[in-house]
Amino acid sequence: MTHHGMRRRALVAALVAALVAALVPRRAHGFYLPGVAPQDYERDDLVYIKVNKLTSTVTQLPYEYYSLPYCKPDKVKHAAENLGEVLRGDRIENSLYSLEMRFDDQCKVQCKEIMTEEDAKLWKSRIEDEYRVMMILDNLPVGITRYIEDEKGVRKKYERGFPVGFVSENGQAYVNNHIRFTILYHKDPETDLSRIVGFECEPFSVKHTYRTWNPDKPLLQTCDPREKIYVSDSQPPQPVGKGEEIIFTYDTLFKESEIRWASRWDTYLLMADDEIHWFSIINSMMIVLFLSVMTALIMLRTLHRDITVYNQLETAEETQEESGWKLIHGDVFRVPFAYDWLSVFAGTGVQLICMTMVTMFFAVLGFLSPANRGGLMTAMVMLYVIMSFTNGYVSAFLFRMFKGQAWKMNAMKAAFMYPGVFFCVGSVLNVFIWGQKSSGAIPFGTFFVLMFLWFGISVPLTFMGSYMGFKREPLEEPVRTNKIPRQIPPQPWYMNDIVAILVGGILPFGAVFIELFFILTSIWLQQFYYIFGFLALVMIILVITCAEITIVMCYFQICSEDYRWWWRSFLTSGASAFYMFAYGVVYYKTRLVVTHKVTTMIYFGYMTILSFGYFILTGTVGFLSCLAFIRAIYGSVKID
Repeated sequence: MTHHGMRRRALVAALVAALVAALVPRRAHGFYLPGVAPQDYERDDLVYIKVNKLTSTVTQLPYEYYSLPYCKPDKVKHAAENLGEVLRGDRIENSLYSLEMRFDDQCKVQCKEIMTEEDAKLWKSRIEDEYRVMMILDNLPVGITRYIEDEKGVRKKYERGFPVGFVSENGQAYVNNHIRFTILYHKDPETDLSRIVGFECEPFSVKHTYRTWNPDKPLLQTCDPREKIYVSDSQPPQPVGKGEEIIFTYDTLFKESEIRWASRWDTYLLMADDEIHWFSIINSMMIVLFLSVMTALIMLRTLHRDITVYNQLETAEETQEESGWKLIHGDVFRVPFAYDWLSVFAGTGVQLICMTMVTMFFAVLGFLSPANRGGLMTAMVMLYVIMSFTNGYVSAFLFRMFKGQAWKMNAMKAAFMYPGVFFCVGSVLNVFIWGQKSSGAIPFGTFFVLMFLWFGISVPLTFMGSYMGFKREPLEEPVRTNKIPRQIPPQPWYMNDIVAILVGGILPFGAVFIELFFILTSIWLQQFYYIFGFLALVMIILVITCAEITIVMCYFQICSEDYRWWWRSFLTSGASAFYMFAYGVVYYKTRLVVTHKVTTMIYFGYMTILSFGYFILTGTVGFLSCLAFIRAIYGSVKID
């Protein structure tokens, strides 16, 4: 082997190793998120806690923190939020919670409030709907400490936020009006500077009492550090009711930690069930292996033999005696029904595939960590808009291949088809969410930003891509199409369109359904999802599975002398979206506790949009794979 050959092989090996290292999921000890710099604090530095939204897995309707009568600062200031944060319903604001770095301070009083009848109803409603309070300190969300025990030992994890209150067995609601914050910090022994590496809390409900109320310096009987009286679970809780006096207090405790700043998110992102993800990968790999063997048998044995025999036939009589896919060469490229919509669906699918792949690439590299709040949502929206060019290009290219002429109308359909569905469903849901006065409703300013991204950037890019795609020379068909369509022989029941399509959709869904459970859990049960390495592998397996199952089903179809493969190839792999939506119904029934009709509308509205997008994406993979397959096999046959 030459020296250059050895260097080239070493370079290829290094690139493959780097790709595998990036894709294979592993514990993210010490990852450093690009673009986020650590904040150093000196002793006694004043640090403020920011409040975010109130969230509930029961209603799925987030609310602003101050929608409840908590203690407010004189002037409430809204923090600047990115597009993704606004779409998620985040509303980050300042608060009266303050702390001095590395200085323990207990029984700090915020304010005293008297509950009105309206306040009491609101408190009880939020508590019964299991709302949790979200707060932020140094870009870390607050969490309640929980411990899990498995074969790896006892490990600490965080439960995001803390409950607004609780309901006793007799139906009485109580408010968590005392919060004990524990701030973990990592100290540099040389500079004595500290970095915050953990933000924990423990909520309490306590009916505070006092001798005399002094607003400037209140002294409580139920929490007095001078008398060493601290809040505990043994004290009477704070009930909800008209005329009840409620005093909000908090403690701040500091603990030095060995956790370094770069690893502080590890506890939040603890994945206790990674074995299930590996099982998902192995399950998907077995499906791919099975399909790959079937595809290889078809391609290498059956097709090779068919093409060899067909090319050796010398007379027309011998040709007529043949049966199978070879006989429909004059009809296999016949323009399908509704070819304009097929080209639009395929173009939109390519746009979604490009958006997904690029998003996954940046997520695997760590740019879209939960530390970058709203980053994932923002990236997906912006990449979808930018990839509109590919939508226009592919849809126009296919449209011209089908002998279409009105490319401008085709570009209009491509620009408005999927975003239009999203807009209609989203607008209806937004009206209902706005009617509930939830922070999850899209503000008018953000609405106009989205309209600008759609009409100002996405639509022009789609038309630009369509113009270039339509100008390109169309693909030359490997065989001529007959003027008179060939009669399709009667098909067996198992080759019926509906049966074949539903059977074809099972395997792509089987490759992703385990990971789908975790994705739905992260969306609807508001848990962190940061296993993008697993997700990238599952995505690759999904693409391979869709391509292979469609090619196999398409081969069986043309062997039955049925040349109507265009739409069926799209629907075969796209049918997995039907199973995805059905799984969403099962998940809704078994995993969610829903008490509001609006919540049901939100769930099924967004599941419809997600399933429709998944249908377009998987259908496009199957269609393009089948197009390449059909062109390859008929290009290998000699036709007089």
